[in-house]
Formats: sequence, structure tokens, C-alpha cells
Amino acid sequence: MLYYLFKFLEDQYDIPGAGLFQYISFRAGLAIILSLIISILLGGRIIRYLQKMQIGETVRDLGLEGQVQKQGTPTMGGIIIILATLVPCLLLARLDNIYVVLMIGVTIWMAIIGGVDDYIKVFLKNKQGLKGRFKIIGQVILGLIVAIVMLYHDGVVVRMDVAQATAKNYKVIESVKTIDARGRSKEMVYVKTTLTNVPFLKGNNLDYTSILAFLGRNAVKWVWLLFIPFVILVVTAVSNAANLTDGLDGLATGVSAIIGATLGILAYVSGHNLFADYLGILYLPYSEELVVFSACFIGGCIGFLWYNAYPARVFMGDTGSLTIGAIIATMAILLRKELLLPILCGIFVVENLSVVLQVFYFKYTRKKYGEGIRVFKMAPLHHHYQKGGMHEAKIVTRFWIVGVLLAVFTIITLKIR
Repeated sequence: MLYYLFKFLEDQYDIPGAGLFQYISFRAGLAIILSLIISILLGGRIIRYLQKMQIGETVRDLGLEGQVQKQGTPTMGGIIIILATLVPCLLLARLDNIYVVLMIGVTIWMAIIGGVDDYIKVFLKNKQGLKGRFKIIGQVILGLIVAIVMLYHDGVVVRMDVAQATAKNYKVIESVKTIDARGRSKEMVYVKTTLTNVPFLKGNNLDYTSILAFLGRNAVKWVWLLFIPFVILVVTAVSNAANLTDGLDGLATGVSAIIGATLGILAYVSGHNLFADYLGILYLPYSEELVVFSACFIGGCIGFLWYNAYPARVFMGDTGSLTIGAIIATMAILLRKELLLPILCGIFVVENLSVVLQVFYFKYTRKKYGEGIRVFKMAPLHHHYQKGGMHEAKIVTRFWIVGVLLAVFTIITLKIR
């Protein structure tokens, strides 16, 4: 909203400094500051309210150090992240931008699903929470909406040269004049396509229609049969992965902040004409507004760490974990970097694989030998190290360090082909 206010002031009254709000970098920096202030100032009040309402975590005694002491710690603290993300976004982002509108919708939708889950656990005293099938249905609906927007909204486009668009028979939305890295004028077009960036692949791009090449000219017509289920899978998998990773104080929050910062960098270069050309990645018109949203998200996560770092005064609950997972997945899909998620979200991947491997191998050995054997002392993986005597804070810090390494590697994959 402030964007439009200061644009009006600049256009009508030529007020000095009003033009600052036209710059993505200024609004993104202001968004981080504002979201940090909101999360820190409101966080204490929200925590006191949660304590007053006796919205406390119920902890099962699994023999982990310090676990019993967490009994009664307020949960549903994900509200802090959500408010600290949405309020600055509504104030500083362009609300006529489809990317921003979709991210706001994703945040609210998953916050509702996670909130209902936490409400059932806390107030109705049902430890199972919202039934799994209802969570999945909510995530499937969300993935379906994201995929449909990607496929059919004319604001979600890729820029390419006229010859390439003609050769591939892409639907042209708009023709534009651009300046390349050498300062030369060139005619380009904005097209609808299912192109995405792929690491390690020559050309750095993959069109989902190429997977259906056996359909010939009908590949474009039927690509939704492949694209929609894949988007649903990504949204569901990452959302649940973030939820599973939220097992130690500050773990999911810190890792998500690192991922959010990386996605912000990817949004900046993808929405910048010269940077996209230099890196050889897809230039995505209008996607630069995702930098502002990612800044809000980063500030919200870091501000939440003020209260969630060891020893935590509040837990995010499913209200937060399901939401941050959906935000990460959707941003990656919109930026056409979803195939980078196994690297960028490597912590989430390993945490989930540890559970899958633990369950599979235990059942396999029990069936074969009559007694189940565990691969890890406890799953997810962070509990394995906790069982081994490593302090919770040290585990979290080391996972953060690995998260930073994965984030850096994710960025340099843009040049590895």
C-alpha cells in the first residue's frame, strides 16, 4: 500500500525521497526491518496471550535430554511468523502483482490448515490433530491452484527472443524492446511456457513438454497432466518436510530463514534483465516483487528466533511449520527453481529420508529376522544426535551451518552446466 501512496505523492507533488519506494532493494530492506520489529515487539505479547489461554505443548517422554522441561511451552507461535510476513508485505509489496497475491494466499491458506490442526491438538486434547487426509486435501488444493496460475495466468511469463518462441510455438503474451548486457537493443517476447531451470544441464533449462515429446504437437496441450501432479507433489512434500524438521528449538526456523534468503537472491537475479542474461537463467518479468516477500519472510523467521532459539519460549506448531514449508515450495516453483529444492532444502530431505529409512529397515528386519533393527538411535536425524549425547543447541547450530553450505552450492549451480 505504501508503494502506491508514495508513487502518488511523487507523481502529483514531486516530494523528495518518495521515489525510493519504486526500488526493490529499498522496499526489501525496509521489509526485513519492519518484519523484525513486528515479530520481536508482538512476539512477547502473543506468547503471554498463548500462556494465558494455556495453549501449551504436550510432550511425550522419549528419553531425550531436556525434553520433559518443554512441557507446557506455548505452541501455535507460527502466528508470529505469519503476521510478521504478511503485514510488511501488504504495506510494501505491489498488490497488483500475481506473484505477491499468490504468496499471500498460500500463507493464509496453510496458516488456516496448520491452525486448525493445532487447535484440535491443544483445545480438543486430540494428540492426532487434524486427520492426515484433510491436511493432504488442503495441500493438494493449494498445489492445484499454484499449478493452474503457473499454466494459465498471463502475468506469469518467461522472456525469450522471438526466434526461440516461434520455433517452440509458445503462446506470446507481449512483445518488448530490451537492452542486452552489451547495451544493444533487441526485440523480445513474453511467453507462456513450462520451462524451468535445471542444475548441471547444458542450457540450464528444461521444458516439461519435452518429457511428453512422444505426443508430438499435442505435448503442449496435455502438459498439465504432468505439471499439475508434480507441483502438487512438491508443495505437499516440502510442507510436510518442514513440519517434520521442526523438532528442536530454532532448527526449522533457522533453516527456513537461510532457504528464504537464498530464494530472495534467486528472485532478484531472475527478475533482473542483465543478471538473468549473465547467469544464463530464465528472465521472469514481474517476479522481482518476490524479493520483497522473501525479505518479509526472512525477517519473520529471524524475529521468531528471538523467542524460539534455545531454550525456546514458544514453538511454532503446525501453524508455522506447514506454512513455511508451503511458502518455500511455492516460491521455488514460481521462480522455476523447483528442481533445485533437493539441494537447497537438503536438511529437510535428509530429515525425512532418515524417518523413511528407519521405518522401512525396521519393518524389513522384523519380517525377515523376527526382530526389528534400527538404522538410527532415533528418527528424525536430529534426535539421533540428541540420543548420542550432543547438546540440542550444538545440533541446531551445525544444521544451520550445513544449511548455509547447501544455500551457497544452490546458487553456484546456476553456473555449473
